Amino acid sequence: MTNPTAAPASAIPAHLPGLDHLRALAIGQVLLFHYRIFPHPEWLDAAGQFGWTGVDLFFVLSGYLIAAQLLRELARRGRLSLAEYFIKRTFRILPAYLVVVALYFGVPAFREREALPPLWKFLTFTQNFGLDLHVSGTFSHAWSLCVEEQFYLLLPLGLLALAPGRRGRWAAAVLPALVLLGFGARLLSWYGAVAPQLGTEQATLVWYKYLYYPTYNRLDGLLVGIAIAALFHCRPQVAARLARHGNRVALLGLVVLAGAFWVCREPQAFGASIFGFPLVALGYGLLVAAALSPGSVLHGTAWRVSAKVAALSFAIYLTHKGVFHLTQAWFSARGIEPESNAMLLLCLATVLAGAELLHAVVEKPFLQLRQRLLMRRRTGRAPVPAGAG
Repeated sequence: MTNPTAAPASAIPAHLPGLDHLRALAIGQVLLFHYRIFPHPEWLDAAGQFGWTGVDLFFVLSGYLIAAQLLRELARRGRLSLAEYFIKRTFRILPAYLVVVALYFGVPAFREREALPPLWKFLTFTQNFGLDLHVSGTFSHAWSLCVEEQFYLLLPLGLLALAPGRRGRWAAAVLPALVLLGFGARLLSWYGAVAPQLGTEQATLVWYKYLYYPTYNRLDGLLVGIAIAALFHCRPQVAARLARHGNRVALLGLVVLAGAFWVCREPQAFGASIFGFPLVALGYGLLVAAALSPGSVLHGTAWRVSAKVAALSFAIYLTHKGVFHLTQAWFSARGIEPESNAMLLLCLATVLAGAELLHAVVEKPFLQLRQRLLMRRRTGRAPVPAGAG
């Protein structure tokens, strides 16, 4: 994907407020959606109905951010340092993740449900394959981390496998081919596993197990993110023309999302299962492209709240179900109605507090350690900000 006219690393700022807004939106959607598995206010059934798409927004953001990082390195150095790349990913993801895995396995009271999948599935990031919500639904939201970890492993290897100087041409063919393979995989999953169970008590569990969770069915958001990175970093002239219409791109994204939500009004129906995921990914991809465009209202407007929530989003995602469970149990015993708005506000407050604790005690120290390790490998080069990547 390298291109002699590719935008330099400095062409797109290292920190974009618009991406903070979108990350905060994503985690907010996930929180409202997952809160519905606990006692909750009645209005949340409608308000949180499409919160599941927050994960798809995270996928688009991850696809863009990781691909952009790799493409910048290829443009600047002509090669990839896999050692540096995996140091960044390991110290960003594993410390907080392993602490929460230890909580789930070591503190049964933290579990929002009864049973956990085997530990090896969490340690190998393969929990999203064969995940049965009825048998082992605790910490089920880790499925999306499995998808992302598999992506983090395969993307740099895929880039290295493409011929230098011809990556742009290969990407133009490979990305659409992978999108088509996603359609094919979902069709096979539908007709091979879901359709035979329609109308039975097992239909919902089968849909999640064989269609919603497997990586090969959920690549759309990541691929859209990669495509945005390739466009902005390898086709700067096209990206510049697009960037002048950032607000229109954002509006188009909202229109596409409205259409996607209409298609997905019954998420487990055929149309939503086959076409819903790519439509959602495209809509969020347009919002990400708008956030990268100086002509967009999303681009330069910084809000402290969204920046803070974005910084805590990974810790929030890891811990929120366990914290919801503990909070409801503790305050219910003291007279707060579980279905009340007051309980919802208390749960959101404790989730933020728990995430802040995990961020301060685990994430920050390991990001600082990561910086020191990278500095040792980059003698004579500028330091890497502790929170980057």
